[in-house]
Amino acid sequence: MRRSQRPSPDDSPDPPIPGTTARGNLPAELNRFVGRGEELADLGRLLTESRLVTVVGVGGVGKTRCAVRAAALLEKRYCDGVRLVELSAVHDPGLLEHAVIDALGLTDHTSRPPRTTLLEHLTGRRLLLVIDGFEHLVDACAELVCALLRRAPQLRVLAAGRQPLELDGEVTYPLAPMADEDAMTLFAERAAAVRPGFRLTEDNRGSARELCRRLDGIPLALELAAGRLRALSTEQVLQRLDDRFRLLTGASRSAQARHQTLRTAIGWSHELCAPEQRLLWARLSVFAGQFDLEAVEYICSSPELPAESVLDVLTGLLAQSVVLREDSAVGTRYRMLDTVREYGAEWLTATGDTDRLRRRHRDWFLGLATSCELDWFSPRQGEVAARAESELPNLRRAMECSLECPDEAHLAQYLAGTLWFLWVGCGRLSEGRHWLDHVLEEETPYEPSRFKALWVLGYVAVLQGDAVGAISALHECREEADRTGDAAAQAYAVHRTGCLALVTDDMVRAEELLQDALGRYRDLGELNSNVLMAQIELAMAVGFRGDLEAAAEICQEVREVCEDRGERWALSYALFVLAYAQLQQGRPECARELLQESLAIGHTFHDLLGSVLAMELLALVTAVEGDAAEAAVLQGAAERIWPSVGLPLFGSAYYGRPRAECERLARQELGDARYESGRREGAQLDPDAAVARALACRPVDRPGVKAQRRGPVPAPDGRTRKPAASPASGRGGPDRW
Repeated sequence: MRRSQRPSPDDSPDPPIPGTTARGNLPAELNRFVGRGEELADLGRLLTESRLVTVVGVGGVGKTRCAVRAAALLEKRYCDGVRLVELSAVHDPGLLEHAVIDALGLTDHTSRPPRTTLLEHLTGRRLLLVIDGFEHLVDACAELVCALLRRAPQLRVLAAGRQPLELDGEVTYPLAPMADEDAMTLFAERAAAVRPGFRLTEDNRGSARELCRRLDGIPLALELAAGRLRALSTEQVLQRLDDRFRLLTGASRSAQARHQTLRTAIGWSHELCAPEQRLLWARLSVFAGQFDLEAVEYICSSPELPAESVLDVLTGLLAQSVVLREDSAVGTRYRMLDTVREYGAEWLTATGDTDRLRRRHRDWFLGLATSCELDWFSPRQGEVAARAESELPNLRRAMECSLECPDEAHLAQYLAGTLWFLWVGCGRLSEGRHWLDHVLEEETPYEPSRFKALWVLGYVAVLQGDAVGAISALHECREEADRTGDAAAQAYAVHRTGCLALVTDDMVRAEELLQDALGRYRDLGELNSNVLMAQIELAMAVGFRGDLEAAAEICQEVREVCEDRGERWALSYALFVLAYAQLQQGRPECARELLQESLAIGHTFHDLLGSVLAMELLALVTAVEGDAAEAAVLQGAAERIWPSVGLPLFGSAYYGRPRAECERLARQELGDARYESGRREGAQLDPDAAVARALACRPVDRPGVKAQRRGPVPAPDGRTRKPAASPASGRGGPDRW
């Protein structure tokens, strides 16, 4: 295919790329995209003709940038959006589907294989999936892409990597280096960014052109060279590059010429670094994805590189574009491009220090997970969630490192168990199940770590609706904990067994086990989010058995503890129970306020179970208030979310009553046709849009809506209840929830 031999039609800034919305997750461009006009046009045409296009080329040639730019320009073609899947930090093929699920913005709590989740979500959707950096997972990625394309006929895939996927129907698009004039423009723009006022003149144009030619128009090489203009002139850069070409290009006769050029450009930057900068560069290669300064200071410091000097050395690497700075929700972060990281990893291997650095990396993230678990029960809960999400690639690498050595497998078990708050509280049940199953395959003599992984596995399985998997893990945990006298493991195993009884409608046993667990927690002096959830689950069991007053009192106590400690996640479930009590007392307006707060919290933490429970009850509140049409929409929206949680309402007769009552009221008001139309409308809303609509819903603000009811409210069992005298006490609730 012919490539552009001319610059862009004008040098004005590019039109803005459509912003990231619920329909896409493409990153914002931090500097101007230069050239590649013909390549972008080619990719647009090829994606019209083929469902799989793979951009291939040497590292640093601009595959990712070009693919993302093309996808952004084509976004309007795809009514279900454009999604970018970045795989460079994913090393375990078993996590490939999870990475795609994350990119699609899905949260799946079920025990279904993630492949099933993907296939069900993509079927019937018109979407462009951009897959980047798959080389190290090429076989698994090819198999997954093939399955997705077969099942989802409107799906298109734009892949970017150093080799094709080699699938039937794939169109391979080799991305050549930049044409001369585009390369010159890129070099000049990046040079001006590091040396304000720089421009191409008659004096430096010749040397700049020669520099671009020597670097074969490879964008990464050009950007590294431009970074040197902080200290050197264009002529000096060219002269030094000449030296490095002679020094470094003869390393491998079998390597591709352009690959040699890229390695030369990176190697030249490496040679120009001070010794301590080279050392830090090599050590930074142990990180996956982003990292922060504190982690660098701990992991990478040594007598040769004291911790107090790390910031200055890192600043030097930033100045040379070896390390990139990124501002995120959790503060300033840093990262290296994959090609640059790989180069550093080779140098680290040459020093023989890789194993030591990987263990230090593992130890740091073990400590981070431990502190995050403690901070989860505090006002910093939201920060903990964001931090754990941002560090997930490094946490994965830490578990992988521990599993590589049989004597250290207990550390992987400890880490997988300690991250329960990430798996359960932040909507990552499916990935948590993957790791917990994986780490428990290893037999270890460190019983506390194994026990923790077992009860967390049981907890995850309960929430996924996998009763068999849950009882197996919890029985083993309790049996072994009884044998060894591990009181904490006993308490957690009893608690989660009670939780299993709760969702399988055995309320008598649930109440018995949860009371037992809470007594054990008191004896241990244990107070955390798990203990609060045991109280909330006990309130549900008590309420389901008919004593709504006691249920409300328990949750009011939990609410006070949460407000005192700054806990938000467990609070969302307590608010759900309190809202139900308010609804049964004939106070739907109070129930709405509680439910909207519950829903907002659950959605913030990506907790689909808490979110969908609140939304279903909010639908009933809306119906009781007289807005049957909106209630039908909210029910439809909740029904779309449930498959990602598990069996709707766990198959429970108790949990299903609000839905049944809402449907009865709405059908009675609307008739079957209008009710079903509203449900279909709600089912078209993605979770973000559904939550936004539910939180904004104020029936009294909309014309044509009936006045709110103040009298007796229909209970889920079909009877009516009189309002209670005390809205906070829960008195006057139904005989059965």
